[in-house]
Amino acid sequence: MSGRSAPRGLASSRDRFQQRATFARRRPLRLWGYAAGAVALVALLVWLVAWSPVLAVRSVEVVGVPAAEVAPITELAKVPMGEPLARVDTRGVAARVAERATLADVSIERSWPSTLVIHASPRVPFLVVKNPQGQLKVVDETGVAYAVVTTAPKGVPVVSAASDAALSQDALAAAVSVLKVLPDSLQRRVSAVTVSSANLVTMRVGPTTVVWGGVAEPERKLAIVQALLRTPHAVIDVSAPNTPVTR
Repeated sequence: MSGRSAPRGLASSRDRFQQRATFARRRPLRLWGYAAGAVALVALLVWLVAWSPVLAVRSVEVVGVPAAEVAPITELAKVPMGEPLARVDTRGVAARVAERATLADVSIERSWPSTLVIHASPRVPFLVVKNPQGQLKVVDETGVAYAVVTTAPKGVPVVSAASDAALSQDALAAAVSVLKVLPDSLQRRVSAVTVSSANLVTMRVGPTTVVWGGVAEPERKLAIVQALLRTPHAVIDVSAPNTPVTR
């Protein structure tokens, strides 16, 4: 029996050796096959996302603004319908939409599979400036004048510009800084605010003219003005708060 089992053992060893040798020879082919399959899959995905019509732009959505703003923003965006969503120049779209003066902020989002979403934030009126020609311009809290109106929005204070030079963003920002710091109790006593430049804003508080100056140290200026208003003065000048002047 031992004479018959030995050949079977040798034959089995030879078979296993041949199987291992065949597996080793075929392994590089399998690896190449896996690699080729992976490359083909990646190429297919790239084509599907960047070139095929399957994920192309079919709709544009505008969010964050009143309904009346949707059509003008969509027209201004000039989104290329039918272009693969992944290839749309979102920066270019955002730049075109940002040209609309009434918008404070714009961002673009791809919403798969086929929608480009435009997120837009409208400017909020903070004050209205009346220019020397009598026009009323709406200004946001950054000092940007973005619209002309015939009547100031309800609850929005009106300031006067002494000249066209007073309509610069820096000058309007100075006017904004004054109105931001004034408490309601004092604002109710203010009858007129005039901006002449970025360094010269004045206002009437009852019978007193307050020369505020520019944007620097608003809280300190306010404290000085409130203290000095306790006694009658024709003029209170806090444009240089270290050396306030009264007359």
